[in-house]
Amino acid sequence: MYALIRTGGKQYRVSPGDRIEVESLPGKVGDAVEFGDVLAVRTDDKMVTGKGASEAKVSGKIVAQTRGPKLTVLKYKKNRQYKIQRGHRQNLTAVVVGDINL
Repeated sequence: MYALIRTGGKQYRVSPGDRIEVESLPGKVGDAVEFGDVLAVRTDDKMVTGKGASEAKVSGKIVAQTRGPKLTVLKYKKNRQYKIQRGHRQNLTAVVVGDINL
């Protein structure tokens, strides 16, 4: 059994027991989290999409509040002596998927 969920502007394929890193969610380590934006659910015998999937819920537990790898952003214009270099680290939340309810 697996589900397709949308959170933080991205889509994830999750199964019970999976550990995923999503864009920052409010909450502390150990708090329960529920994903209500379910796009599709696949069970052993059928695939549910559309309105049936939108009524489904995926629950999980926050395992860690972390930060992603550092990315270097470089803006450069030749012949103009213009160069700006900046770094960026995205805040992430690690979630262990617990249950998928139809």
